[in-house]
Amino acid sequence: PSALAGQSGPDHAVIGGVVAVVVFITLCLVIVLGRYLARHKGTYLTNEAKGAEDAPDADTAIINAEGSQANAEDKKEYFI
Repeated sequence: PSALAGQSGPDHAVIGGVVAVVVFITLCLVIVLGRYLARHKGTYLTNEAKGAEDAPDADTAIINAEGSQANAEDKKEYFI
């Protein structure tokens, strides 16, 4: 036990400071990433339901839409 008395352990203030810096950097990265993802969120215009804007309900819009898959021929896949 007396041999260990001369050795000082790791300074707790240094360990606490390193942990605080790591937590602060992680928090900053989370905030920056959240703002980046929120900025790129939005509504995008596609041509999937072109011509279906004037339909009275969703079913009619799907049936009357150009490029609709309602009238597409069924493709079958066979697994051997």
